[in-house]
Parts: sequence; structure tokens; C-alpha cells
Amino acid sequence: MLKENFNDLISFLVVARERSFTKAAAKLGVSQSALSHAIRGLEERLELRLLTRTTRSVAPTDVGEKLVNSLAPRFADLENELLALSEMRERPAGNIRINAAEHGMQSVLWPVLKTFLADYPDINVEVSVDNALTDIVSGRFDAGVRLGEQVAKDMIAVRIGPDFSMAVVGSPDFLARHGTPATPQDLQRFRCINMRLPTLGGIYAWEFEKEGRELRVRVDGQLTFNSLHQRIDVAKLGLGLAMVPEDTVQEELANGQLVRVLQEWCEPFPGYYLYYPSRKQHTTAFSLFVEALRFRG
Repeated sequence: MLKENFNDLISFLVVARERSFTKAAAKLGVSQSALSHAIRGLEERLELRLLTRTTRSVAPTDVGEKLVNSLAPRFADLENELLALSEMRERPAGNIRINAAEHGMQSVLWPVLKTFLADYPDINVEVSVDNALTDIVSGRFDAGVRLGEQVAKDMIAVRIGPDFSMAVVGSPDFLARHGTPATPQDLQRFRCINMRLPTLGGIYAWEFEKEGRELRVRVDGQLTFNSLHQRIDVAKLGLGLAMVPEDTVQEELANGQLVRVLQEWCEPFPGYYLYYPSRKQHTTAFSLFVEALRFRG
């Protein structure tokens, strides 16, 4: 009975993840009819309906979703334990899934990954670039990359980057036509390029600090983006002021394509952290990955 349930629970998790009997059967290496029979048998033994089936889709019921949330981390831990045993060979191997914000990926994760992947050819890394505050546990990620202030208190956080500053920038032509803001409040008289927040869909209020005084300013303009690089490109075209991480516009500031304003109001703040659940059992591959990213500046 235990063995039968164990195998069928694995099949159920794959179907729930793939939302398709066809894809799940291909991954499991069984026929669709055998897979369907296994799921029906599991539902009959539990006396619960775990999946809602239509002609076009398959999705977990409320009870099925609870079972997925309960079982997935446990099976992941078992897989990690087995992988850790297999890693008692000469070369570390395994898979690592990371969720990272767009700027964190470009500024701190990718520069390290390029060397890490070359040093450990048997370690595979999957990176999901996502500016939303994704739940890495329910998303089955091994870790996430976010600013320190965004990391939940129940996570282990490892600093992987230096402090950095935001920069308010505009093209020389724009500033020649509209003038230069002297204070953050002046921005309300200027055309600015807004950023749409990914999590709740609101508009980001520009944040400033000077000598302990903090300000949040809501700005207006014709354009709103959720992409960092689009905001930079539009600022270079002279269509408004943008607030972006300083390191992303160093070249444009150096060659004169952009000019920085309100610099004294943009003080440095703690940079990026790699974070992961404290209860997670770590593979050798993951431990090597953490140490490669650890900030030592």
C-alpha cells in the first residue's frame, strides 16, 4: 500500500505541475491511460477528488492544491538528499533554480555565474528573471536574489553585492529645455518616466534621503514602464527624467548622453542578498554556489 501510494503521489505531483496528462506521461515515461488509471486509484483510496479535468485542461482542486503544497517540499528534500549522496564523487553536480530581479541578475548574479559555470561544468543553473516578490518556496526555487530590505525575516540571507545608489538622470537636451530640479519636490514640475511595480501593480514613488531626512515623491509623465532598460533608453531620447540604479548608466554619464541631478539626495543603501529557507537541506552544488556569490568587499 505504501509503495503504491508513493508512486501515485509522485505521478499526481507531475500532473499538477504540468497541468497536462500528456506532458506528465511523457516526463514519467508511461502511457496516458496508465497515468490516468493511477490518479483515479489514488483518488479512490483517499476518497478525495484531487484534479479537475476538462477536455482542454487539468488543474488541482482546492484539496489537490493543499496536497501539492504539502508534498512538493518533502519530495524536493528527498531528491536533494539523494543528490547529495550522488555528489560523493570527484566532481560536484546538480541543478540549482534561482529567482532574481532584473537589475540583481545583471549587476551581481551574471558576472559570478560566468566563472562559476566554467569552473563546475556538471552544475546546471536555471535563472528566472522576475521583478515581482515571488514566493521562492511555492515556486520551488532553491534561492532568490533581492535587495536586503525585501528579504523576509525567516530566510537566511547572504550578502552578494556592495552598497549602491539610485540616480536621477536626464538628457542634456531635456535639461536645457526644462531646467534642472534643485530639490526632490521640484520633480513634480518635470516630465518623468514612471515605473510600474510588479507585485501590486502600483506606480513606484521615487525615494530620496539626505542627512537622515527621507522623502517619497510621486512624479508624472507620459510614459510608464516595468523594464529598467526601457526607462534608460527613453531618458536618453530626452522624453523625461528617470530614476535608475547608478551602475546601469555609468557609461551614459561618462560619455555625456545622460546628466545626473539631485545626486546629494541619492545616498547609498545596502545592495543585493541571496536568500533561501533556513530549513532547506543543501547540496554540495548549492553550497559552492553560495560561496561563489558571497560578497567579500
